[in-house]
Amino acid sequence: MSFPTTLGALREAVAAGRVPRRPVRDELRDNLVAKLRTGTPLFPGIVGYDETVVPQVVNAILSKHNFILLGLRGQAKTRLLRALSDLLDEQIPVVPGCEIHDDPLAPLCSGCSARVATEGDALPIAWRSRDRRYVEKLATPDVTIADMIGDIDPIKAARAGLQLGDEMTMHYGLLPRANRGIFAINELPDLASKVQVGLFNVLQEGDVQIKGYPVRLRLDLLVVFSANPEDYTARGKIITPLKDRIGSEIRTHYPKTRQAAMAITEQEAWTDRRDAAGVRLPVCVPTFVREVVEEIAIQARIDQKVDRRSGVSQRLPITTIENVVSNAERRALLSGELVAVPRVSDIYAALPSVTGKIELEYEGELKGAEEVGRDLVRTAIATVFDGYAAQADTRPVIAWFERGGELELADTSPAAALLASVDGIDGLEHVARAVGGNPRDPEPVRAAAADFVLEGLCALKKISRTEDGRLHAPPPTGARKRDPQREFEQLLDEDAALKGKKKYYN
Repeated sequence: MSFPTTLGALREAVAAGRVPRRPVRDELRDNLVAKLRTGTPLFPGIVGYDETVVPQVVNAILSKHNFILLGLRGQAKTRLLRALSDLLDEQIPVVPGCEIHDDPLAPLCSGCSARVATEGDALPIAWRSRDRRYVEKLATPDVTIADMIGDIDPIKAARAGLQLGDEMTMHYGLLPRANRGIFAINELPDLASKVQVGLFNVLQEGDVQIKGYPVRLRLDLLVVFSANPEDYTARGKIITPLKDRIGSEIRTHYPKTRQAAMAITEQEAWTDRRDAAGVRLPVCVPTFVREVVEEIAIQARIDQKVDRRSGVSQRLPITTIENVVSNAERRALLSGELVAVPRVSDIYAALPSVTGKIELEYEGELKGAEEVGRDLVRTAIATVFDGYAAQADTRPVIAWFERGGELELADTSPAAALLASVDGIDGLEHVARAVGGNPRDPEPVRAAAADFVLEGLCALKKISRTEDGRLHAPPPTGARKRDPQREFEQLLDEDAALKGKKKYYN
């Protein structure tokens, strides 16, 4: 389609119906209705909200509401708001050079009105794309009314030789500059109360007044917000009159199933590894490794030692799987393997991606972030392995360790070395098949399955393991009273001696 280039040609195109002319909310509604009728995906990349959040967003747009997304961190609030721009028209006509992107057929500012009066149908027309019509602002306490709405600009007045009261000396804020588009405010509670008051007229009457001018600009906007409800008391709050003017309040949530969480992580995580020459290193992440990584976040969200009000972001499994793949990549490069296959034991090497994503309660602070992270990993491994091994007989493996069998491995052990070490363990191959270790698979894949079995039995406390490779005899019945301080110091000594080796024993 060829776009009109002058005001006269635009008038003819609008009259003939070739160029639609409508308010932003009607534009969003009409395009949404068209997508619903054709079954076109509304928000590609948004996973897990099809039955919950998306229908509520659709209802808000159909109702032509300004709305707010309320949810904990890492729940795709900003991503969903940015996806709204796909519901805008591809291009709209604007007056070229206008700061508020005026409609050439109904200009708001005095400068555009003067140009239309002077140039008439010969006025040149510019076109603004949909991606430039989405304006986003992260609310911070230092944001002012001038930033959001506008103010008098004495420098502009001096340069143009105008009086300060002249309308041409107005400095437009973010809201007027987002005219004829979508304006999003992230973390709304961080916005000062007096600035929130400045949004009243925009949401209710649809206009703003810039300080010092008897001019009210009737802006054409959809205003959307995001907020973390648990931050209201910590950093600020949304004032009640503003909440009353927001048409719809929509609650977001974390993925409700492990499969949905895995789909999000697979979509967002960077696992396609290449070297400096651009040569790709094949990466094969076993399903059970992905499941354990997701289960860590699920367990953290219900753990008493983790602050539930703060939430556990979906970024935790994303960054964790990236670190897990990196540890497998390091092992493959050191051992000369042609494919990097992460193992469940690699997740312990990704603890820095876990501990930085959780806020701890008092009990967790006493225990320490790293120890809480290890507990979460062990619980996740036990949960996932219990589901996989429900139909497998693990008793021969356990019995092998009970007879005094020992096994020492390092996280850099090549797949061939690991398989050779576990070759004599009774029943291990059978259990490994049950969790996905097909005998025809490459060695790194079979090694990952064997590692999963060993880690799973450790997590279920069927066998024991020391991180530093030392064997510890269990205390006899009636042993002396525990000394927590001494045990804590021993743990510190063991961590200091950690060299990446593990020993399995009964």
